[in-house]
Amino acid sequence: MLNETTSKTKIDIDKRTYTFALNIVIFVQKLSKNFVCNELGRQLLKSGTSIAANIEEAQGAFSKDDFIFKMNTALKEAKETHLWLKLIRDSKISDDVNNLTRLIEESYQIKKILGKIVKTSKRGN
Repeated sequence: MLNETTSKTKIDIDKRTYTFALNIVIFVQKLSKNFVCNELGRQLLKSGTSIAANIEEAQGAFSKDDFIFKMNTALKEAKETHLWLKLIRDSKISDDVNNLTRLIEESYQIKKILGKIVKTSKRGN
């Protein structure tokens, strides 16, 4: 179903989103233990790890439409994750500014990559 170039990109995005999910887990563990941090951290943890999970599921897609659906779901989760990260930054509930900045940039890059994968897959290329 995937050509060689798409397959290489797929492997890269698999590894990249797994590493991103791991970094999200580590980041959330370091948030303060209060109501706001717990709630935002829970939302971030769910969406941030869901990106990699949906990409993993896309590997076992039983059709092109199923692949596109799962990758589109990963894209939606990436957008949500980007929002939670910016909200945490702007509300200043984390003092880990350097790590937060890196996570925001990585979530932005992942959104762009997944958007391109979905768009290209829908075109049939």
